[in-house]
Amino acid sequence: MFYRLSLLDKSPVAGGMSGAEALRTTLEAAQLADRLGYHRYWLAEHHGLPGLASAAPEVLIAQILARTRSIRVGSGGILLQNYGAWKVAEIFSVLAALHPGRVDLGIGKSPGGLPQVTRALQRELREGSAAEVGRKLTELAAWLKDPAEGAEILPRPESGPQPFLLGGSLASAEQALSLGWSYVHAGHQDGNPELTAKVSALFHHARGEGPVLAVAAFAAPTREEAETRIGGLTFVKVTFEDGHSVNLTSEEGAREYARQYGPVDYDISKRTPVIVAGTAEDVHDHLSTLSQRYGIHEFVLDQPVAEAAARLNSISLIARPVARAVA
Repeated sequence: MFYRLSLLDKSPVAGGMSGAEALRTTLEAAQLADRLGYHRYWLAEHHGLPGLASAAPEVLIAQILARTRSIRVGSGGILLQNYGAWKVAEIFSVLAALHPGRVDLGIGKSPGGLPQVTRALQRELREGSAAEVGRKLTELAAWLKDPAEGAEILPRPESGPQPFLLGGSLASAEQALSLGWSYVHAGHQDGNPELTAKVSALFHHARGEGPVLAVAAFAAPTREEAETRIGGLTFVKVTFEDGHSVNLTSEEGAREYARQYGPVDYDISKRTPVIVAGTAEDVHDHLSTLSQRYGIHEFVLDQPVAEAAARLNSISLIARPVARAVA
């Protein structure tokens, strides 16, 4: 079964690397992906996290669009909780006017940072509006599509940004359908095959095609090298008694998050991420299985290794089997 490949970039800051170097690696990786025929290149949004330089995806999107020729470029995703929906619509309308037919607007619903940073981001918002993500999504969908009474998003491009909702639950998938948007299921976060099956079935029933599936994937020249590079990767989940939870990269980071969150009891658990790793052929064997099992026609690949040369090599290796198949 044929499927498209897209990439998600968090601009990871490897050991000994500066944030500026991480951003330059992102630009280099996007240009490489464009040359190799990847379908989309998406930029994540995170705030106040030392290991990630992805604080302003809209800035990187503009830079990458200007430096590439055909790849679609977008957010994976803009964290709508932190912003006014009108401004998000304006920014992406400008991007789409400059680069028609190449702009994606992926929306995430989490705050994406440590609690103190989130409070700083949301300080100017009307009290309570950060939690009204459903209202913001409805407004954003309407403003992207039609002029508002007495106000219009300008410039209004002939081909607007393609909207996506990012999520990891059946409720998020249903919300994407109600908005008339495409949906990206975060299979790289939970690795829950039963949930992936339910989300895929929902979309096949409603639209005749599956959602886009996010997968953590890494390729190296040999299976042994790939498994060695990802062997020590873990993430830590901190869960609070009020139901709030977040995934972080270290126990130290989880405890700092809990300190900033406030005086609420919490639990910390270590998890092993679900990563597809091996040679390029190993990666594609796994993607082909997922494609056939769930009817997936596009994957967004999250590269879990921060070191620049290894990431760029993985992008090149994974592209080659697809290029051979198309040829």
